[in-house]
Amino acid sequence: MALRFVVAATAAGQRLDVFLSQEIADVSRSQLARQIGQAAVTVNGAAGVPSRKLHTGDVIVWEPPPVVATEIAAEAISLTIVHEDQWLVVVDKPAGLVVHPAPGHEAGTLVNALLAHCRDLRGIGGELRPGIVHRIDKDTSGLLVVAKDDATMNALGAAFKAHTIERVYEALVASAPPGASGRIDTFYGRDPRERKKFSSRVRSGKRAITNWRLTEKFPGLLGWRRGSRPGGRTRCASTWRRSAVRCWATRSTAGRRAISRCARSRMRSGGRRCTRASWDSFTRRQASR
Repeated sequence: MALRFVVAATAAGQRLDVFLSQEIADVSRSQLARQIGQAAVTVNGAAGVPSRKLHTGDVIVWEPPPVVATEIAAEAISLTIVHEDQWLVVVDKPAGLVVHPAPGHEAGTLVNALLAHCRDLRGIGGELRPGIVHRIDKDTSGLLVVAKDDATMNALGAAFKAHTIERVYEALVASAPPGASGRIDTFYGRDPRERKKFSSRVRSGKRAITNWRLTEKFPGLLGWRRGSRPGGRTRCASTWRRSAVRCWATRSTAGRRAISRCARSRMRSGGRRCTRASWDSFTRRQASR
């Protein structure tokens, strides 16, 4: 359905993409700029460009292009659905499942599974696909919120950016923590030596905050720790694990520190990191239009 706007005197001088982003709340500015390039927007009957400066009385018509099918294939992969409505779906992702197709993991991902599961997707960025609001590592299990349309995607993205969503991770760690609770406040970015990894060994970067507390102790120098973060940062959970200078109890890292047989018997991870995104706290209002 096309929408028509008349530029008021107060909006004169604005860029076309900026003006539309203020008038159309459900679509991001970058998406609108792309649609302008696809001739989905006209100004006084002529095709516009994102940087065009507007004048009082200009008539703008926006006709969103039809949603196109994604090239990602739908796959019938079993999922544990915690919650689902017309706006979003909350999935309990198992360990070992990659979230999004990438080189080396072109199929068998969560997105492939959601394309087969969700029959009411309305499109993200003009493409008929689920909206991955945030991600967790392949070897981490836990809850993921997935949007079904642009409005929900933008609302949840804004909530993560404003840190109004609390994410909690539970993890099994080796050696005794420095106390019963604490706070990790650091920067993270590309590791200066291993560029494929993120770490806190940087002088500047994005700020990452984790409030943690020890919830249970086990024989063999193991502890079960819960960490909460006031919002979302890409790979932040992986970074604070390393920042805490704690050896994770996995078969790949256990050799760095002696761990008793009793402790090993509690490691039911099959060699993966013992980490779980236990829940995400947000209100329905944040995810609705």
